[in-house]
Amino acid sequence: MTYDCDAILFDLDGTLVDSHLVVVRYWQRFADQHGIDVNRILAVSHGRRTAETIHMFAPEIDATAAALEFNRAEELDTDGVVPIPAAAALLAGLPRESWTIVTSCPRKLAEVRLQAAGLPVPAGMVTSEEVVNGKPDPYCFLLGAERLGVPPERCLVFEDAPAGVQAGRAAGMQVIQIGVDIPDYSRLRISLPGRTGRGLSVAYGAAALQA
Repeated sequence: MTYDCDAILFDLDGTLVDSHLVVVRYWQRFADQHGIDVNRILAVSHGRRTAETIHMFAPEIDATAAALEFNRAEELDTDGVVPIPAAAALLAGLPRESWTIVTSCPRKLAEVRLQAAGLPVPAGMVTSEEVVNGKPDPYCFLLGAERLGVPPERCLVFEDAPAGVQAGRAAGMQVIQIGVDIPDYSRLRISLPGRTGRGLSVAYGAAALQA
């Protein structure tokens, strides 16, 4: 498969960084505190902002305050946070102006996880504080495209969560779902015609071998 685009928008958790162990630890703690089956939470939480998930399962508490405490605890715990295979090499090969991250994490947590995984913090990163509605609302991806100066239809989104995939498609962008369309970045090849940062060609599998 081959995709032509002018910019790439990456989700963070599960797409560039594997933070699964940390995420499960803190949702398990929350579930135990509120008498909820953690599997119910994990089935819908991925790709969504923490406050929105908390409100879904514990509407009686102040979700904003609870999410702030939740995220602060996660900021202090990077045990098990690692890059997705081949993510570092992929980002290193992209022009800085051609990509950014669109995440449901608050900025500080996103920066902590990127640092723990040894990945760069891009200019124009979109984080949870900057949007009124989180994924699957498409605004976050539209904001990312605007910051890169690229029309939505010329953007390619890498996502792993259904909410993020839905948001990217609703924004009118091409979407590659990690874990569904491709397992990771190990067989991905990106060509940079003219090294201008525009006109990226993204190929995977047999198409990458032929590129």
